[in-house]
Amino acid sequence: MPPARLRTVTEPFPPIAGTSLLRVIALTKSYAGTGSHAALTLFNDLNLDVAQGEMLAIVGESGAGKSTLLHLLAAMDAPTSGKVVIDGTSLSTLNARQQAEFRNRTIGYVWQAHYLLPEFTAVENVAMPLLARSENPKRARKAALRWLAEVALSDRAEHRAGELSGGEQQRVSLARALVTEPKLLLADEPTGNLDSRTGEVVFALLQRLHREHGMTTVLVTHHLAFAHRCDRVLRLDAGMLVPA
Repeated sequence: MPPARLRTVTEPFPPIAGTSLLRVIALTKSYAGTGSHAALTLFNDLNLDVAQGEMLAIVGESGAGKSTLLHLLAAMDAPTSGKVVIDGTSLSTLNARQQAEFRNRTIGYVWQAHYLLPEFTAVENVAMPLLARSENPKRARKAALRWLAEVALSDRAEHRAGELSGGEQQRVSLARALVTEPKLLLADEPTGNLDSRTGEVVFALLQRLHREHGMTTVLVTHHLAFAHRCDRVLRLDAGMLVPA
């Protein structure tokens, strides 16, 4: 029997099962050359399908474009060509204001750095995405407290960001990403700034919340052991997604 052929960059990877929540179609991202810097194409005709409820890990070397890919999925950057479709909505059909509203209601984002506002308490930081869309402050606070309980930080709700440990700060940022109950969670190296023990706690929490809340998650990580605990692992290499 001949060996199985790897899919090329132009062939979409199917989700593991079920209906696709996220579709990436012929995605290209290029940067024009300036001065001594040559033109750069990160992706060319990249395709990907992620199923509702799937937890997908993307790995790759530094500079491969993993973070840029997540920015494109979150409509925080625009592709040179191609489409990102989330829950049936093509991001390229939305203007900047509509993209921001869509991101607030549909996408949760966890960064490697927590980006908590230092002058606010944990509960105030978690409530921010709801307050940004003019949610009633009492309801926003109630939802924020519920998500702080989900990440086992009820007792730290009134502490400011600087009074929290690194792991606690990242758990607050996870609660902030999920307080809007998004359909898609994007996590960019969420354990990258943590020691191994704390990183394990945060990853296990992310796994549990993904499972218990039926989330769809795309995780970028350099931690291969964490990646292989996800449903599927793809490697981004030279603008191509290949099985890892």
